[in-house]
Amino acid sequence: MKAVIQRVKQANVKIGAKEITRIKRGALVLLGVERGDTKQDVLTLARKISELRFMADEHGKINLSLKDVNGEVLVVSQFTLLADTKKGRRPSFLLAAEPKVAKHLYEEFINEMQTLGLKTAKGEFGADMDISLVNNGPVTLILETKN
Repeated sequence: MKAVIQRVKQANVKIGAKEITRIKRGALVLLGVERGDTKQDVLTLARKISELRFMADEHGKINLSLKDVNGEVLVVSQFTLLADTKKGRRPSFLLAAEPKVAKHLYEEFINEMQTLGLKTAKGEFGADMDISLVNNGPVTLILETKN
C-alpha cells in the first residue's frame, strides 16, 4: 500500500460541478492499493498516519499528530501511485490491485481511520474527480507498507 499525505488547511472533491465532500484542517491522503495488500497493510498504514507527527504546534514546529489537533482526513483512491515508469513512455499499472480488491481495502482503510477516532471523508472510488486543496507548509509525505 502506498500513500501520499498532504497537510492541508482545506480540501474538497468534486465530480462534475457537484462537490461531494470537503474537509477543514488535516490531511489529504492519496491511497494506492497494491497487489498482495491485506487487512494488515490497512491497519499498519492507518495507525501510522493517525499517529504521525506532521502537524504544526502553536510555535509552528512539526510536532503534533492528526489526533492531537483533531484533524480531518480526506481519502482518495489513486491507483496511479503504483505506476511503473521504468520502461517506455507509457506507465504500467500491473502493480495495482484489481478494482474489486482495491475498493474493498480502500473502504477498510476509511473505516479504520474512523475507528481510530478521525473524522474521515472520502472520494468516490473509480470516479473521475477534481480535487482541490490548500497545501499547508507545504508538507507532503510518502508512506509505503511494503518498504
